[in-house]
Amino acid sequence: MHKITSFTIDHNILKEGFYLSRKDGDIFTYDLRFKKPNCGDYISTAVMHTIEHLVATTLRNGNKKDSVIYFGPMGCGTGFYALFRDIEKDEAKQFVETAIIEALKFDEIPGNKKIECGNYRSHNLSGAKSELKQYLNFLK
Repeated sequence: MHKITSFTIDHNILKEGFYLSRKDGDIFTYDLRFKKPNCGDYISTAVMHTIEHLVATTLRNGNKKDSVIYFGPMGCGTGFYALFRDIEKDEAKQFVETAIIEALKFDEIPGNKKIECGNYRSHNLSGAKSELKQYLNFLK
């Protein structure tokens, strides 16, 4: 089998930031790297879950909502993937930054009822806001 593209990137040199991970036609996959890989500092499952709810909600309600394909966590606990249709890097970065700023305004987690979420008890709003604030520093 062929090695997938994300496994060909040297994770020893990756740092926190915003990267174009791949482009497939008009689909752009962005790597929102919150943590430096393999350094022992990872995002907890509850915090990642909450960030997913917050940022997916604000992206899908943002001014480019029709271009949003997916926003979700990396299994390694170091960040998230955002997939957009026809949004180049600088514009995508601004869109994500705006979504995070909006996400920080939430006092409650959207989609956090048992009927709406498969693990509604696994959330941490204060932890999510803390991680989002730190990540904003890498976007600026």
